[in-house]
Amino acid sequence: MEIPVKKIGEFVKGERVEGFFLLKSVTLKTTNSGGKKYLDLVLSDKTGDILGKVWEIKPEHEELKSNTVFKIRGTVNSWQGTLQLKVEHASKVTEEDNINLDDFVQSAPYTSDEMFNTIKNTVDNMNDVDIKNILNRVLELNKDKLMYYPAAKSNHHSIKGGLLYHITTMLKLAENICGIYDFLNRDLVYAGVILHDMAKIKEMSSNEMGIVDEYTLEGTLLGHITQGIKEIEVIGKEVNADSKIIMLLQHMVLSHHYEPEYGSPVKPLIPEAEMLHYLDVMDARMYDMKKAIKETKENEFSERIWSLDSRRIYNHGMHEKNN
Repeated sequence: MEIPVKKIGEFVKGERVEGFFLLKSVTLKTTNSGGKKYLDLVLSDKTGDILGKVWEIKPEHEELKSNTVFKIRGTVNSWQGTLQLKVEHASKVTEEDNINLDDFVQSAPYTSDEMFNTIKNTVDNMNDVDIKNILNRVLELNKDKLMYYPAAKSNHHSIKGGLLYHITTMLKLAENICGIYDFLNRDLVYAGVILHDMAKIKEMSSNEMGIVDEYTLEGTLLGHITQGIKEIEVIGKEVNADSKIIMLLQHMVLSHHYEPEYGSPVKPLIPEAEMLHYLDVMDARMYDMKKAIKETKENEFSERIWSLDSRRIYNHGMHEKNN
């Protein structure tokens, strides 16, 4: 019986499949009972990611290297409500396979140049000179990596250009929200949006495909919130910004996770910081929900989404079809 060639987004529990997949990571692990070694693989294509399991390690598996495309055959199964692939065979691609790596990289729906220019135009139209100077310097220092960095290793916007995509979507939300709550200082809200996750660039180590291999030493020990307020302090003094402006921007970054257990030692104490928190949460959750809907058949529930409190999202089939 011929094994169907499928994309990850087309996988169905119980079927055998074959296809070309980007290996994002490979980890050697040991079972809790018996101490048997096995491999955890994170496989990816344009339609999504899936965890692959190699229970019987063979010589061919020594060739498995991250950031490489492999031809893989296996059986789709489920563990705790999440699809996995039991890998039966893996082989290197050949020239005859005519593989283009970009075809396997998940990326933002807009070009990085478009998104960066959206952010730059927002900054150029600000009224507060100190905020504008700080943001222009931050963008100048981080532009090269910002063009491909994801917003996370495995959660929302964990795609090439994901950080830019997260920022630009939040800016669109902020523009509309500030039109309703017109007492908010737009420059502060927009600045908070641009700065709140900028230090992810220092927190994570990503290649140009937007795949994070690991967290940096500083990122592991300090986290992006601490790194972010440090950068604001240094750059603020460099451009001779008013100390109050520096402090307000630091407070927005410091409080945007809202709770100590999520990394924020203080809650928002200005309305612009409060709004930043909810803009961040809204965009992250809508991204994850949209992704779940795209990967789920109509009138069915998704797999459990860890970032959404392990909820299973229902695809009612009535969503707008614009994107």
